[in-house]
Parts: sequence; structure tokens; C-alpha cells
Amino acid sequence: MITASQLRAARALLGIDQKTLAALAGVSLPTVQRMEASDGNVRGIIDTLTKVADALDKAGIELIGEGARSDTGGRGVRLKNLTSGTGKPN
Repeated sequence: MITASQLRAARALLGIDQKTLAALAGVSLPTVQRMEASDGNVRGIIDTLTKVADALDKAGIELIGEGARSDTGGRGVRLKNLTSGTGKPN
């Protein structure tokens, strides 16, 4: 699951606004706004959540789930290490 905080952090890392994320994901601006206004885990239609997560993935964002290997075990986001020009991880 993705949280509203992760969604906002991912956008911040990419330097994009809600409108741009909506366009990248093929969803409406109000949909992204509702997702980011969620308390805790983002709720919505699975297809819509998948579109947003896929758009972030293609843009180079890695979503880190609860309990993933880290010092604190918390959720988060990070930029992937992409090869120049290919858009694919190294």
C-alpha cells in the first residue's frame, strides 16, 4: 500500500505538481488530490492506485514498504539509480 505521505514525497523528489502526476498516470487531478488528502494508506480503486504507482515507477521512484530493509523499518520513497537515456534501472 502507498500512503498519502509517500505520494507527496514522491512528487517532491520528482519536482512535479499534482496536475503533472495526474497526467503521467492518466487519472484526473481531483483523484490525485483525494489520494494525497487521505489519512494514512491511500484508498481508491485498485486500477487507479496501480496507474499512479506505475507512473511513479516509470519516473524513477521506488516506493519502500513498511518493514523493508532499513535502519528504522519505516515507509518511504527514493529515486532509483537510472542509466542515462534508457529510463531503466542499472
